[in-house]
Amino acid sequence: MEFSFFTWLPSDLKLTMEKLIQAPQDSNENGLDAIIVGQTPAMVQLKRHILALAKSDLTILVSGESGTGKELVARAIHRFSRRADRPFVKVNSATLPMNLFESELFGFEKGAFTGACKKKLGKFQLAHSGTILLDEICEIPLPMQGKLLQVLEDNEFSPLGSTTNARIDARVLAATNADLTEMVSRGQFRLDLYYRINVVSVHIPPLRDRREDIDLLCDHFLRIYAARNGKARLCPSGRILEQFHHYAWPGNVRELENVIQAIATLGNEESFYEKIGNHGLSGVSRQRKGSTMTAGAVNGSASNLLTRYTLKELAKKVARQAETDTILDVLSQTDWNRRQAAAVLKTSYRSLLTKIKEYRIQQRPAAVEDAIGESRQPAGDSLVGYFEGPKEGAIRQDWVDM
Repeated sequence: MEFSFFTWLPSDLKLTMEKLIQAPQDSNENGLDAIIVGQTPAMVQLKRHILALAKSDLTILVSGESGTGKELVARAIHRFSRRADRPFVKVNSATLPMNLFESELFGFEKGAFTGACKKKLGKFQLAHSGTILLDEICEIPLPMQGKLLQVLEDNEFSPLGSTTNARIDARVLAATNADLTEMVSRGQFRLDLYYRINVVSVHIPPLRDRREDIDLLCDHFLRIYAARNGKARLCPSGRILEQFHHYAWPGNVRELENVIQAIATLGNEESFYEKIGNHGLSGVSRQRKGSTMTAGAVNGSASNLLTRYTLKELAKKVARQAETDTILDVLSQTDWNRRQAAAVLKTSYRSLLTKIKEYRIQQRPAAVEDAIGESRQPAGDSLVGYFEGPKEGAIRQDWVDM
């Protein structure tokens, strides 16, 4: 977990914040443990920062990969703040069409445009005296970023069709799964807006970097879904927990929760093995007759890859390939209906299109799809496929213990 201040902040403000973070925590810490599950050093530090920052009204940028729990952290900051009994309003920037962005954020007066039959309050007005979360702020269209910056600076705006300004008092939190500094360098995000929202930054580590929390998370989700389904809580076997600890979890905690939900609902662990087999994410080999999953030995091809790449480079390649494989599989299952695929993947349509373009994903001919369905073992040491393994099966490189 990373916590940082910009160097341009006044030194006295830095000192004050450091004292707040290092101060003894109150009983709220126990309450936070029930919301954010994790006892690794990074998560313990994250929870301390949440409680310290909740006492202030500083603008905070929460970053992390998709599925790590950025909204959960934002809601925790609000819950333990002095605004806890006031509204918490989430704005999903990725789902707002550009032509409706301004009216959704700032509202409009009756008659402001064709179809404006009555006055509508914007998200900022609804969040007055509370907290507003600008989720996936990286998706805000560039033309709208200037107006948002002005609102954040002046704490006032003019709704569409209004001749007067409205004052607002809302604590602003922003979340992103993108590297905003890279977007700034490409001219896709305003530098001045980046400085304005990044007064304090909190980064949530991916699940693969805190594997020690997997057992706690499993227990947490099993209790939740057992109660929800009215069933006795299952105790996961040592076998599946071992596989959980080796799996790359490209979807992070959200993916783990979905797996546990399926296990709790179906009452068995085979759904996990089915999932990783169907989506090409398995890192272990399944013997043909039995249900036993055994880790395969990494052969010379895998060893060559490990010596050619650093662990960090390999992790990036594996995560990228895992995402590509999953997107391809879901697109194939939805007959390349990208909006339906985005819903299945629990991401925005715009984000999915960006991934498809970034990873150069193209629809494969039916013959190729059939061949892949029969055997997902491309030749060579390509990161697209499997390492050749022992006769029983093959080992996926996303399961190489990193």
